[in-house]
Amino acid sequence: MKYLICSDIHGSAKATRLILDQFYKLECQKIILLGDILYHGPRNPLPEEYNPKEVASLLNENAANIIACRGNCDSEVDQMMLQFPILCDSALVCQNGLRLFATHGHIYSPEKMPPLFAGDIFLFGHSHIQVLEKNKSEVILCNPGSVSLPKGNLFSGFATFSENSLSLYKLDGKLIQEMKL
Repeated sequence: MKYLICSDIHGSAKATRLILDQFYKLECQKIILLGDILYHGPRNPLPEEYNPKEVASLLNENAANIIACRGNCDSEVDQMMLQFPILCDSALVCQNGLRLFATHGHIYSPEKMPPLFAGDIFLFGHSHIQVLEKNKSEVILCNPGSVSLPKGNLFSGFATFSENSLSLYKLDGKLIQEMKL
């Protein structure tokens, strides 16, 4: 199974359309959303084509294929718009003997890790900056960046996971980094 991993849509209809295009183009079966889906948040500027209702509609068309966790900008009213659960702080996905711990990054982070073991994959967003590396405990850290409001790297991005690799991409589909598993 191939997963597209993204975070921090922040209500951008344009970014949502682009990420769904990549989902189909890369022939992924599931989407892991790492939070901050509909609302832009008080610290962020309005993203391009800010339209939370359209974002909800686009994502709801794919609800059966979405695994999501709550970000610091997500709320109960957002859940009322979405046809897939978003209010858990984390999700655990087990695939071919690998464990993927998905969270937004405001509760658990690389500095405050959940109990994970060497070879486990820690997926997080929140910082809007792409990361793909192993920490000193040999846990793989992956932040797909933000699809709508990138920081640091200066480009929007996402990640993919399959049974043999974890990869970072620019939103236009250009491969940035790949880690063989």
